[in-house]
Amino acid sequence: MRYPSWVMRSFDTWADKVLTHGRPHVAKPHLFHVALVEPEIPQNTGNIGRTCVGTHSDMHLIGDLGFRITDKNLKRAGLDYWEYLTWTHHPDIATWQKEIQNPKRVFYFSAKADKSYYDVDYQIGDWFVFGKETKGLPDDLMQSNKENCLLIPLLGPARGLNVATAVAVVLYEAIGQLHRRKELDPSFLDIPWGKL
Repeated sequence: MRYPSWVMRSFDTWADKVLTHGRPHVAKPHLFHVALVEPEIPQNTGNIGRTCVGTHSDMHLIGDLGFRITDKNLKRAGLDYWEYLTWTHHPDIATWQKEIQNPKRVFYFSAKADKSYYDVDYQIGDWFVFGKETKGLPDDLMQSNKENCLLIPLLGPARGLNVATAVAVVLYEAIGQLHRRKELDPSFLDIPWGKL
């Protein structure tokens, strides 16, 4: 299907915004880092991007993606929040790992883990890592970080949560902990909604 030139121009404008990696209205450092290893479904990534904007977190996409970053489904899921998202695409795990300052503050989420995500005291600056929708995290990555692999327990007969849901659950558990310990700067809640 061929699109009229004005549609292509508007798409290119949106793509330019997406690729800026900017979030100029935010001066404070991010609370958390969310890393997605080889995400496959653009709607999930779009939803996770929107959740990252809403939780003052940044997003890291690692390895091959199952979609183009300008995919219309990504745009639809992320809506107009995407331009406020700080994100980075790392070509592989090794390149991404160079960004990590403290490997002990990187948590890997998997249905194969034994330790519950409730059993961790999260801190500002922590990394939360999630695998691809069909296979989860690579086994070698989990084996080399076994002590930091966490499970989100399920109370019903489901194989697992959708990755976008899992990211939201973890981020809000971490934010809740910061809030209860009075470590969450109240100015994070002063959002100029009408200016987005």
